[in-house]
Amino acid sequence: MSVRRPVAWIVTVVLFLEAVGVAALNWFLGIVVDRQDMSLAGLDPHMMSVSSKIGGIVFGLYFALCAVVALLVALRDRAPAGLGRILLISAAVVHGLLGAFSWGLVGPGAFVFMIVVLGLIVLLLMTYDAQEEPAAGRRAPEDGTGGDGPSPVSPPPAPTTP
Repeated sequence: MSVRRPVAWIVTVVLFLEAVGVAALNWFLGIVVDRQDMSLAGLDPHMMSVSSKIGGIVFGLYFALCAVVALLVALRDRAPAGLGRILLISAAVVHGLLGAFSWGLVGPGAFVFMIVVLGLIVLLLMTYDAQEEPAAGRRAPEDGTGGDGPSPVSPPPAPTTP
């Protein structure tokens, strides 16, 4: 059994939990701001509360969508392609940036969590990035041509002496 499937399942679970956690945390912060009824630099407290809740929902849905992509990778046992790959790469970038900011704002624990999730996403992308094995029942030719003749990027044949 390859290591690819368990990694995809772990990334799926972690991203789903993170989606719920981010949404719940921002919702809680919105409630706290609303109940404080204090202005920050003249901003409306109700607007800050609503903004926090909307931001939590948007980021929660984003991480949930990334988790769905990881779930599809786990179920299909194939590399993500197109929009799914872009989503996972963007999630890795977001976790790298959040990790960098969280060290100073929250502490080393949050930094470690963000970097572990970043590593899991990159591991998922890299393990499925390896060359696919030939389909069952079909052998790959030993000359490396792929079975359909010479590759368009193969070097020209070496000149022979008469």
